[in-house]
Amino acid sequence: MRKTAVVGAAQTPFGKLYERDTRDLAEEAVFKALKDAGARPSDIQVAFVGSGGMDPTTPMMIGQIALEQLGIKGIPITRVENACASGSNAFHLAWLAVQTGMYDVALALGVEKMSTPTPEQARMAMRLGGGDALLEGSMGLFPPGIFAMIAQIYMEKYDCRREDLAMISVKNHKHASLNPLAQYQKEVTLEEVMNSRQVAYPLGVLDCCPISDGAACAIIASEDAVKRFSSKPVWIRASVQVSGTYEDLDDLRPDTTQRAGFQAYEMAGVGPEDIDLAEVHDCFTFAEIMHYEDLGFCNLGEGARYIREGKPFLGREKPVNTSGGLLAKGHPLAATGIAQVYEIVQQLRGQAGPRQVEGARIGLTHNGGGFRHGDVGIVTVHILER
Repeated sequence: MRKTAVVGAAQTPFGKLYERDTRDLAEEAVFKALKDAGARPSDIQVAFVGSGGMDPTTPMMIGQIALEQLGIKGIPITRVENACASGSNAFHLAWLAVQTGMYDVALALGVEKMSTPTPEQARMAMRLGGGDALLEGSMGLFPPGIFAMIAQIYMEKYDCRREDLAMISVKNHKHASLNPLAQYQKEVTLEEVMNSRQVAYPLGVLDCCPISDGAACAIIASEDAVKRFSSKPVWIRASVQVSGTYEDLDDLRPDTTQRAGFQAYEMAGVGPEDIDLAEVHDCFTFAEIMHYEDLGFCNLGEGARYIREGKPFLGREKPVNTSGGLLAKGHPLAATGIAQVYEIVQQLRGQAGPRQVEGARIGLTHNGGGFRHGDVGIVTVHILER
């Protein structure tokens, strides 16, 4: 397998950025990634652009449009749509492009503008009363409802309390308070999370990720090309993408993360015990507890105890979501996966400032997207090493 590295990475601020459009956000992320790498537009040989199209003003061929003014043109540029994992899918494809040997330098971009609803979203809100319709509520046909149902089954089966879920939010908001690019940079208390307006029991507002706008970009180079760039390379030990099997699940819990994690560990030649920090898909607080177990950080049924003992906090055993995660850093769908890569790159370079994980050598990103027949549509896991 060809040795590859991230030589440039960048992220815009995340938040409800009403005054900015998709193109503007994309251009900022790419410009900063080029600057970080010490790269010129002419260095980029192929590009993959993740965009879920959540904004009706997002044009077709957003990749060509966003990259044109930066001087990146005439090369293969492909738009990628795969729900919340669109960006990490673009990163995986960029890695694959370099792996083939056809290209030495590839760009991956994720951009999303969610603060403006699409016509389809507006129609859904009108038809279902903005999420209050009996049909939607009774069947749980919205993301918080799906995770709430899985959480209730888990809480009945294992030692997991409402307070354990709330502690995930407390942790991630604490980490985000140290991240100047995060959407929410204010700590919250356990009581505030517990008493936040209920969305779908046991999840309240502070158990759910927000609506966000933003972009993130990464530049990947082959080992031979790394010397062209001025930045400190972070090596990609593994890049894995899987889809759901859509089989009946007794506890409604997909095995996609387990399969992706196992393949990534095997590809990288490491185990869960070797991971120094991780960015995982905490779209809801309970999701992070599941991912502790699915990625092998603890045994099945021990995720609640894992957070209860403080192990994923900064300064402890294995910090998780040092960026603030989706819950507090924000979740502009297609930008999320590459923003996770950006956080790990910063950490492994020792450039994360007050949220720096001391001695970090190996980091993992985990990003999922979409549902089909109760299963997850896509999961990606990347393992990076300094």
